Amino acid sequence: MASEAVIVRHARREDVPAILDLIRELAEYERELDSVEATPEKLLSTIAFAPSDAPTDVSTTGLPKTEPTSPDRPARCLVLVNPAGDTVGIALYFYNYSTWRAKPGIYLEDLYVKQSERKKGHGKRLLVELAKEVVAFGGGRLEWSVLKWNEPSIKFYESIGAQPMNEWVGMRVDREGLTKLASLLD
Repeated sequence: MASEAVIVRHARREDVPAILDLIRELAEYERELDSVEATPEKLLSTIAFAPSDAPTDVSTTGLPKTEPTSPDRPARCLVLVNPAGDTVGIALYFYNYSTWRAKPGIYLEDLYVKQSERKKGHGKRLLVELAKEVVAFGGGRLEWSVLKWNEPSIKFYESIGAQPMNEWVGMRVDREGLTKLASLLD
């Protein structure tokens, strides 16, 4: 089913409450609600937003027309708004780089569509818009991670052509480990 009656656009500052609600819903779905540290203030300072009077649909604008990204404001966010005017989906992303291809790309940090709005093509629409952006700037890939137990999402991603990266293991250093690593040679 197509999601033609919805609008996909870059988030504006006034979307932050809805974005935070969707982040919390995603965390609850992933059984990690207690891990959410995002606040309206943190989102306002780390996402590059579109102006309030920006075009209402990304498919008409090509590349993003948002505040510039930077090390302290690295993310952009697409919001999906249903015909009733409710924000029912997000795609929070940032730019990455492939050294082998010598090309930029997009890393999709979080894709989420409200449970009540699934099976309507909304997730596919968000991914299509991100893919269009990668193609528009001459990028090399769009990538993301998915929890191993999230079989419905894995099947959906494979149905649109995504391939699992089974030979790779995700690695992370955060919190105290990050501080410790930063001072390892001091």
